[in-house]
Amino acid sequence: MRFLWNALGFVSLAAAAAGAILPFLPATPFFILAAFAFSRGSPRVEAWLLEHPRWGSAIKDWRRDRSVSKKAKTVSLSVICATPVLSWVLGFGSVVLGIQVLVLAIVAAFISTRPSPGPNAQP
Repeated sequence: MRFLWNALGFVSLAAAAAGAILPFLPATPFFILAAFAFSRGSPRVEAWLLEHPRWGSAIKDWRRDRSVSKKAKTVSLSVICATPVLSWVLGFGSVVLGIQVLVLAIVAAFISTRPSPGPNAQP
């Protein structure tokens, strides 16, 4: 079973790494999923993720109280708003645009309703 958890962790980590480079692929959810998988497959890799200077605090915030930082919300919602506009400029069809708007509206609602970490949140 550890093998499967580690496989999920590494696939998630690869998707997160791609998301850190590609502008319209989110990285943070994949880092959170990778940390979850590694908590069951490789505590050493999980610890590395939790202590990572860039992604560790987002993972800890999510684990502690399912919160998303204000900066992450701002960036996420900006990208969500820009995505259909870019798709329209690139000439995507109305069906694709409609599906994008619907899915991204649901994602935006989810992100917007997550609490922000409290002032006493431990990093």
